[in-house]
Amino acid sequence: MDTQDSTFSSFKDHFLIAMPTISDGIFANSVTYICEHSDQGAMGIVINHPLDLRLDEIFQHLEIEDVQHPHEEHILAGGPVHMDRGFVLHRNTPKNWDSTLQVSDQISLTTSQDILNAIAHDEGPDESLVALGYAGWGAGQLEMELADNAWLTAPADSDIIFKTPVEQRAKAAAAKLGVNLSLIAPQSGHA
Repeated sequence: MDTQDSTFSSFKDHFLIAMPTISDGIFANSVTYICEHSDQGAMGIVINHPLDLRLDEIFQHLEIEDVQHPHEEHILAGGPVHMDRGFVLHRNTPKNWDSTLQVSDQISLTTSQDILNAIAHDEGPDESLVALGYAGWGAGQLEMELADNAWLTAPADSDIIFKTPVEQRAKAAAAKLGVNLSLIAPQSGHA
């Protein structure tokens, strides 16, 4: 039985684009890909804040041996929750990983180490990004932030996630809505 009321609108498989009013912390200038959203809350991965950490360093930390080639990709700061845990956002593959959430017909989120082993040995998904931590919202919290105009929402685009350079993802996501973020004032004023 579906317990969600008929007015609930899920933003699963959407981008949350931070408005300029969010000016500090991990969400400043961020784009978050929403992986889960129900009346119980929401969960997503920030896709445009690289850490000073490379995938090779993660492989070394996890003692993954016989890595096929250097992996210089930056690890992302996925959000402020569980920053000690890794999350791999990737295009769907025929292979099943130990702990995967299929978000859409194109994108999945995997939290098990088997996918990192596969990536290290060139047996993983062709397109992926690795993040430490995630963004989480309790029941009703995201809806309140949306009502306060803290975020723009846009349908997700897997090419923005996997093909657009990290520093251009916010601009590209906003452009899907016809919005130029640099033209939005950080706060509203009164005359």
